Amino acid sequence: MPIETNFKKSGKHRMSGRRGRDADFSYPRMSESESILPDALRSKLWKLFSQIEAEFEGVYAENLNLQEKVDTLTERLESLQSGKTPTSDATTPSMDQPDSSSKLSVKSKASNQLTQLIMKPKQKTGTNKKVINFKGTGGSGCQIVRHFRGHSDGVWEVSVSKGDVSYLGTASADRTARLWCLETGVCLLQYQGHKGSVNSIRFHATEPLVLTGSGDHTAHIWKSTIPLNPVQPSEIPQKSCPSSGDDLDGSDKDDLDGDNENTIFVKSAQCQLEGHTSVIISADWMAGGEQLITASWDRTANLYDVETTAIVHTLTGHDQELTHCCTHPSHKMAVTSSTDTTFRLWDFRDPSIHSVNVFQGHSDSVTSAAFTSNDKVVSGSDDRTVKVWDLKNMRTPIAMIRTDSPVNRLAVSPTNHVIAIPHDNRHVRLYDITGVRLGRLPKSNRQGHHRMVCGTAWADEGAQCNLFSCGFDRQVFGWHVTFQPT
Repeated sequence: MPIETNFKKSGKHRMSGRRGRDADFSYPRMSESESILPDALRSKLWKLFSQIEAEFEGVYAENLNLQEKVDTLTERLESLQSGKTPTSDATTPSMDQPDSSSKLSVKSKASNQLTQLIMKPKQKTGTNKKVINFKGTGGSGCQIVRHFRGHSDGVWEVSVSKGDVSYLGTASADRTARLWCLETGVCLLQYQGHKGSVNSIRFHATEPLVLTGSGDHTAHIWKSTIPLNPVQPSEIPQKSCPSSGDDLDGSDKDDLDGDNENTIFVKSAQCQLEGHTSVIISADWMAGGEQLITASWDRTANLYDVETTAIVHTLTGHDQELTHCCTHPSHKMAVTSSTDTTFRLWDFRDPSIHSVNVFQGHSDSVTSAAFTSNDKVVSGSDDRTVKVWDLKNMRTPIAMIRTDSPVNRLAVSPTNHVIAIPHDNRHVRLYDITGVRLGRLPKSNRQGHHRMVCGTAWADEGAQCNLFSCGFDRQVFGWHVTFQPT
C-alpha cells in the first residue's frame, strides 16, 4: 500500500483499514524535558530523519511518474489491439520527460506486464439490454467541470442529495462537513458540530436532513437549511489557489477558505446518536428514512430509531474494525465491511428478526461495499480487487476486477451501473458491472488529484457534473462523464 508522505506537517498516519480518520490521532512526540538524549544528538537525529524523508519523497514521486507512464503505454496498446484511436490522455506526454534509459525501462515493464494479461473477450448482451460506450478519458468524454475549494484537511467522503435541487456534501478531517451548490461551486453551509474528523456524510431521501459520522464517537443529524437563491461565483472575490500538491501554511488555508458572507454556519445538531466506544467511520439512512445504521472501529454497527435516537439493534460479528456501511435504496437491508477481510449483509425486512450473511471473497481489508439498483453488491478491497455479487446467489462473485492499487470508497451509477473506483495511486477508474474497463478520469501533473482519492459519488446522468471525487489532498472535483448508448 502506498505510504502517504509529508507526515511531519500533516500529523496523520496512513494506517491500513483505519486511514487516519480520527482527527485527534498524531504521532506521539516526547517533550525536551522528558528526553534523556543530549540536545546535540537530538538535533542530529531530527536532521537525519528530515534527510531520509526528503530522499523518500523523491523516490516516491519518481515511482508515481513511472507508474503513470506504464498506465499510458498500457492504455495505448489496449487501444491499438481493440482497433481504437488512443485517447488524448494516453497520447499526451508528461511534462517531466525521463531520459532514454528510463523510457526503455518503462516500456520493458509495460511489455512484461501486458504479456501476462489474458485478453478477456467482450460479453455478449441481449437485445433487451442497454450497452454503454465510454467515449474516452480525454476531451469531451470526461472532463473537470467544477472545483470545490475550502477544506483545510483531507476529504473522506462525497455525497449528492436527491430532490428538485441537488447539493453536494463533503466530510473532512478538518472536523467540518460542507454543503455546496453544484452549479456554482460555492459553499452554502458549513457544519461545525463535531469534535473530531467527519468521516461520513449522507442525505435523507425526502427530508432536509443530513447524517454525519465522526471520530468523536458520535453521529449527528442536522438540518440542511439552504437559501433559495445561492450566491453566484461572480459575487465572490477570486483568490489564487496553489497547486493541490503543495503544502499549505496558515495564511494559505485562509486564502483557500470557500466561505463567503452568505455561507450558513451550523454549530449544533438536531439530535446526537451515541453508543459507540470508538470512531464512527460511516453512517447511512435505511430505506424509508425512519432508521439509520452506523459502523465503528469498535467492531460493531448500530441500528438506530431516528425519532427516539434509541439503539434498535447492535450488530456484532466482525473480528476487526469496520470500514464502511451502505444501505439498499428500497429495502431494509445493509452491508458492513471490515478490515477482517469480510463484508456482511444484514436483512431487516422482517421486523421480528434480522438475518446476516458473511462473505469472505477478499484477502485484505474490505474498504467499501455498495448496492446497485439492480440488486447486486459491489465490494472493493485493499487487495486491489473489486468484485460484483448477485443478491440471489452470493456464493461466488459474478465479476472480478483486478487493479494495480488499493481501492477506497467506490460508487455505482444508478442509471448506467458504471463503477467509479477511487485508488490510493491518485487515479479513478471506470468499469461496467460486468467487469469491462471503460477508462479512467484524466490525470496529469496539472489536473486531477495529487494524493490518494478517498471516495466517489454519482449524480443524475444529465447533470453538468455527474461524478464527484474527493481526496487526501483536500480537493473535491466535479466531473462530466459522457455516455453514449449503442
